[in-house]
Amino acid sequence: MNKSIYVLGEALMDCIAQPDGTLKPLKGGSPYNMARAAALRGASVSFVNPLSTDNFGDDMRAQLASEGVKPLLPASRLPTSLAVVQIKNGQPSYGFYREGIADRDYTAEQILTVLEDVAPGVLHTGSLLLVPPEHEKVINVLKGAKKMGWTISIDVNLRPKLAANLPQYVAAVQAAVPLADWLKASDEDLALLGFAAPKRSQGADIAKHFTAKGISRLALTFGGDGAWLQVDGQSAEQDVPAVQVVDTVGAGDTFWGNCLGDWVLNPQDAARRVQTTLRQAMQAAAINCTRAGCQPPRYAELS
Repeated sequence: MNKSIYVLGEALMDCIAQPDGTLKPLKGGSPYNMARAAALRGASVSFVNPLSTDNFGDDMRAQLASEGVKPLLPASRLPTSLAVVQIKNGQPSYGFYREGIADRDYTAEQILTVLEDVAPGVLHTGSLLLVPPEHEKVINVLKGAKKMGWTISIDVNLRPKLAANLPQYVAAVQAAVPLADWLKASDEDLALLGFAAPKRSQGADIAKHFTAKGISRLALTFGGDGAWLQVDGQSAEQDVPAVQVVDTVGAGDTFWGNCLGDWVLNPQDAARRVQTTLRQAMQAAAINCTRAGCQPPRYAELS
């Protein structure tokens, strides 16, 4: 029986700045996007955090349902979080509004109660939920989940502009990383974590730092310079497929969602399939980049 993926993380509206100065709201949040990508890959996916009862929350709930993701916790009366996204040369920069919002309206005890009632699968988190003080709840959940036998996935996805105290934020991420079984980090994440000028050619050396912490599957992404993937000691690397880029919003989430989806759907011989997993994840991310905002492809599109 294939494992299910449970996603603990933010669900927010990416308000994309338009050339005329208006904002175009698009549903987003790294874990929310990742959940969609994994479900479109064909995996069984549930989204743990509450969604708001406001119009944005209703739209998110409907989108998840249409793409096969099951929301778990009751809806929150708090508003949906917002991110204002400005895109320059295809690269997004973000400003966040994260206080008193729906996806933070939960307790660690609520999440652990949910996890206790189902067969252990993959619990994914990361991104904005690792910003202090939210990380304290998340670490409590991860510790409890590991005791129950859950496989922990973390996408570091550091957002330094969100942190009132960047060293504390980095320390929070460093406290969470050793709890991961599977980990994704970008070159920007690696630089903030202390790796000087990280490059794809250094993938094997960088991996030693993480495998020493017990991480068995590791994805390192380097923007336009491609990605490096290691699965249970076997590694592969690949250039970015050539596509006409509209923007890169959600590319990393699509990449990791396809990795997780592939692993839970094909649990045997994951190490032997590392090149195939990487190729398909890169292809999915490239297709997403040809579309405005995060619009992950279905698995059929990868062929």
